[in-house]
Amino acid sequence: MISRRLVLSAPAILWAAQARAAEPLRVGVTLHPYHSWLSYILGPHGEAVPLIPEGFNPHAYEPRAEDIRRIDRLDVVVLNGIGHDDFAERMIAASSQPDMPVIEANRDVPLLAAVGGLSSRMGNNRTIGGKVVNSHTFLSVTGAIQQIQTIARALSDQRPDLAEPLRDNARAYARRLRQMRAEAMAGLADLPAASFRIATIHGAYDYLLREFGLEVTAVVEPAHGIEPSPSQLAKTIAAIRDLDVRVIFSELDFPSPYVATIERETGIRLYPLSHIIYGPYRPEKFEVEMAQNYATILRAIREQAA
Repeated sequence: MISRRLVLSAPAILWAAQARAAEPLRVGVTLHPYHSWLSYILGPHGEAVPLIPEGFNPHAYEPRAEDIRRIDRLDVVVLNGIGHDDFAERMIAASSQPDMPVIEANRDVPLLAAVGGLSSRMGNNRTIGGKVVNSHTFLSVTGAIQQIQTIARALSDQRPDLAEPLRDNARAYARRLRQMRAEAMAGLADLPAASFRIATIHGAYDYLLREFGLEVTAVVEPAHGIEPSPSQLAKTIAAIRDLDVRVIFSELDFPSPYVATIERETGIRLYPLSHIIYGPYRPEKFEVEMAQNYATILRAIREQAA
């Protein structure tokens, strides 16, 4: 009787292991672009779970008890890992799963140094290898594709049973993003090379603008979301004139009186770009708003060429 009970338990143990392996993955994400990417990488095999509720800004987010409890139901968390979501590390440490597996999306991404220019502070960026790096790698298609590949490989290692569909999904999504980038770059074919100097309201768009061959000369805000004082603003306006800045890229849906002051005092037109951190979490959000960013940059280059 004892031996029979042992024989029967072996299939039961195997069935339990297979059942766990067949469960959908629940992957925690800290930023809207990561939610979009994971939605397509996972497909029907899992769910991207935002750690930050809609309406909260990751730049100034402080974890709440109910948000920390959300980690208890996750299998893995995808992090920016270079200064943009340090709050997530605190959340994991305070959860019932302090040893939660973490995927650092930027592990294989060549990082740019943060541009200060008009500012001495670097906001959410982190010092790595002796330099302050720009953490906004998710605001470019080139950076997105590199991170998508890293995430898909890491998830496949964790769930070998899902390796093939996860990698196929990632490849299909990356092809779609490459096509979007190629179509945008085709818009440059009839334009002269952009040689004008540009500034940005804050240091979020270096990776995106680099795709168009544009280098950021200066950054206006002392840190993201922190408006310059009147004296800083006066120095900024003077510096923009001295540097012969021709275009300023600002942040979409982030109205501020000082932005209008810069535009009025310098006569320079501001072009708004999406930071992709506001609004509902939707799978298509990254593609939709990145396509809008591409169109805005092309318009700025075209109008300067004219």
